[in-house]
Amino acid sequence: MFVRFRMIIVLGFIFVLVLGFTKMALAMGKGVEVPKMTKEELRPMLGSPDVAILDVRLGAEWTSSKWKIQGAIREDPEKGIQSWAEKYPKDKTLVLY
Repeated sequence: MFVRFRMIIVLGFIFVLVLGFTKMALAMGKGVEVPKMTKEELRPMLGSPDVAILDVRLGAEWTSSKWKIQGAIREDPEKGIQSWAEKYPKDKTLVLY
């Protein structure tokens, strides 16, 4: 009986932790607006040392595409934006496609 009670307490604690982390993650994402641009707006930025163009398409989509931006850096879409952002200087503009 004591073991069952302890297990319920531990499971309850885990539930509260997961719920708390989920709420925190959702709150961090709120209010974050990702600006979008057209290809016409991107064109003058091509070749600029202040801009890194990241191709984050999934493997099959990337390999089957005949359209690739020259100079774009291929990044693994599974790693996520935080991983990509850590690789580049903070003053560099990252363009994801």
